[in-house]
Amino acid sequence: MKTVLGHSLILLLAATMAGCSGLPHPYRDTCARELDAAWRELDIAKARGFAGTVSYAKALGLITTARTMQTVENFDGCYKNANKARFYIVESLEGR
Repeated sequence: MKTVLGHSLILLLAATMAGCSGLPHPYRDTCARELDAAWRELDIAKARGFAGTVSYAKALGLITTARTMQTVENFDGCYKNANKARFYIVESLEGR
């Protein structure tokens, strides 16, 4: 009896996990767009002064974190970090 119940539970869990894998992920597209824009902006950014360099480093760290979150499908966190990185890129361009 325990074996049948155990197998049934495992099959139910496997079916649930397989069914969840196809669900749409909110923020997936916005994460990708925001992250791509941040990489492009960082690529052309030239930091001004020490404060600009600090902002540039913060942006780079946030972009790296966002890319990691995208990889593990934490799209909400990816979007937020990429968006924050774009803020710091603007700050670095303005020398703040």
